[in-house]
Amino acid sequence: QVQLVESGGGLVQAGGSLRLSCAASGSIFKINAMGWYRQAPGKQRELVGGITNGDNTNYADSVKGRFTISRDNAKNTVYLQMNSLKPEDTAVYYCNADGINSLLRRFYSWGQGTQVTVSS
Repeated sequence: QVQLVESGGGLVQAGGSLRLSCAASGSIFKINAMGWYRQAPGKQRELVGGITNGDNTNYADSVKGRFTISRDNAKNTVYLQMNSLKPEDTAVYYCNADGINSLLRRFYSWGQGTQVTVSS
């Protein structure tokens, strides 16, 4: 079983920055890709961006140029650096991981989410 734990959420003023972390643990053989999603109240969960184990990244248009995803493969951790935050970035942020577990079976796991609130 693979667990993901996010941290770093909180309350910030518009224009400010936050850095989220997501650490994966458990029976991991290999993580292929990790990503960040968010869900605002009353809205569907949407992709923020992702990163492969080759450090290729992709971002939603709404966060391009403001958010940066990086990962530390040795720590099985992915980061989301969020700059120039806007009130519309307010949401619960979730990370996920797509990989192979120690039984050589594919896994797709989600974290529990961390709240990000941006005040105007």
